[in-house]
Amino acid sequence: QVQLVETGGGLVQAGGSLRLSCAASGRTLRDYNMAWFRQAPGKEREFVGVSRGSDDTTYAVDSVKARFTISRDSAKNTIFLQMNSLKPEDTAIYYCAAGQRGRYYYARREDEYDYWGQGTQVTVSS
Repeated sequence: QVQLVETGGGLVQAGGSLRLSCAASGRTLRDYNMAWFRQAPGKEREFVGVSRGSDDTTYAVDSVKARFTISRDSAKNTIFLQMNSLKPEDTAIYYCAAGQRGRYYYARREDEYDYWGQGTQVTVSS
């Protein structure tokens, strides 16, 4: 059984940075798409970005792509989300997810992911 554990969340002032990690255990996820989602208070969970397993390329949504960077250490079965220039609207619980659907496109829907972490809270104060 695959387990995903996110770490690195916390409280940061606007303009600051955080680096989230998601470590996978149970099997190698080298060929899996590994994604970040987030859920702000009172809102639906939304897709943030993904590292595609088939070619190690990444994609992030427009609202974060100039500030957030997704990277992967396949040897360590870990994915990272470097978040810079954080804004109060980035406040959310951040989840990582892993799945195999979307070999030739960037999977963005929750139902395209089979494994989920428990989430880590990111709070950005103004």
